[in-house]
Amino acid sequence: MQNDKKKCGLIEQTNNQFIDTIKKEAYVWCEKNWKHDDHEHMHNRSQLTFVEEGYQYFYIEQKIYLVPQNHVIWIPSGKSHRVTSESKAVNLMVFLFNSVFKENFYQNVQVFAVPSVLREMLLYASKWNKSIIKDEEQDIFFKAILKSLPNFCKENNTLEVPIPLDTRLIPVCNYINDNFKYHLDIDSLAEKSQMSVRNLQRVFRKETGITLQKYHQLIRILKSIELIEVRQRFLR
Repeated sequence: MQNDKKKCGLIEQTNNQFIDTIKKEAYVWCEKNWKHDDHEHMHNRSQLTFVEEGYQYFYIEQKIYLVPQNHVIWIPSGKSHRVTSESKAVNLMVFLFNSVFKENFYQNVQVFAVPSVLREMLLYASKWNKSIIKDEEQDIFFKAILKSLPNFCKENNTLEVPIPLDTRLIPVCNYINDNFKYHLDIDSLAEKSQMSVRNLQRVFRKETGITLQKYHQLIRILKSIELIEVRQRFLR
């Protein structure tokens, strides 16, 4: 998955649209020191990504999802997504499923921490890394992983940041991202958006579903997680 023409065994047919030539119902693609190309793409397989080391940001439908170390993200079939990370090292396992169960869980993006049982299951599955040969044990094991996901996700505390469409809010979001350490100055943000304070607060909430204060809080949490990851690597 390290070039523009192929991602996790899927082949790019048109711009950012990938086709599936693999006959297996499900397979896994493991990568050490993952290299991001920052391109939005989509495919018809449902995707489960396990971040074994580092962290990733997933951009999906006007939202940014943080997936820290030892977390997974579930992406339903057909959803465009792109990924970024400032982490020095990102080790991933990507599971791709051709079909899923009918529960609503599988139709929505999900992010959750990986409990020890699921982690051991995912790590065991790495023995089939990039294998496209039919294997009965693998088929049964991957279906067990897939079926168990809704139960493991019951304590879902997704860290997601909404992205506004209104261009007046882009400088506001950029400023908060660059100055997250400091107190939120609403008057200064209103000036950057060329709106009154009242209009800025109203438009921001309408666009994102949250207040400026809540957005600031989310950015602080995300940046804190990044800092923790950097410190952990420094201490190793």
